[in-house]
Amino acid sequence: MKRTNILITGASSGLGRGMAIEFAKQNHNLALCARRMDRLEALEQELLVINPNIKVLIKSLDVNDHLQVFEVFSQFKQELGQLDRVIVNAGMGKGASIGTGFFAANLQTAQTNFIAAIAQCEAAMAIFREQNNGHLVTISSISAVRGFRRAMTVYAATKAAITSLSEGIRIDVMNTPIKVTCVHPGFIRSEINEKVKTVPFIVDTETGCKAMVNAIQKEKANAFVPSYPWAILHWILRVAPLSVIRKMS
Repeated sequence: MKRTNILITGASSGLGRGMAIEFAKQNHNLALCARRMDRLEALEQELLVINPNIKVLIKSLDVNDHLQVFEVFSQFKQELGQLDRVIVNAGMGKGASIGTGFFAANLQTAQTNFIAAIAQCEAAMAIFREQNNGHLVTISSISAVRGFRRAMTVYAATKAAITSLSEGIRIDVMNTPIKVTCVHPGFIRSEINEKVKTVPFIVDTETGCKAMVNAIQKEKANAFVPSYPWAILHWILRVAPLSVIRKMS
């Protein structure tokens, strides 16, 4: 079915911004939120140039302000009449190896990537249950399939939690008009990893976001994108020795 009205969190940069551009090209109305309002305003103008026939709504949102998450989602729903799809995308990658003095950064990543995601899923699913329709999309990561070291230790753990959370929600609404998709991007160049020089199989933001949007539109339970090589490689990673995982992180 046509998911006309799409809400994206963390839309001011990176994958959120890239997905917004791709959805605008496909004639979807967009409800975009993030902390940096100046970037959202610039993105709004860019999207309306790409497609002047769509509606673009923007609001400031810090997903760690959980009450504000519910308020902003509700406001978007009221203004658009219905939310057809919510993409829980906001996240960060701060952190370092456990026990090296960076607890504050690791905690911030855990709170933003998982606790705040629970709030976003809760707010979205409440709307979908009331409508008896909707498509919840969570953004996990290829790193969810294994543990990783250094800055990825907590990040990977939060993404594994997102994958599990998504499956639990999916089971809860089986055989209803509400669908749940968990997207596991491979290595896509964005602000979260722009300082990392050597990354295997990395693709540029536009290529990665096109693959993500195509996967989201199919509404499958789980998607690993870009499909080459991650649709196959994620199975190999699950059984790879720790020495291989160490080299990838």
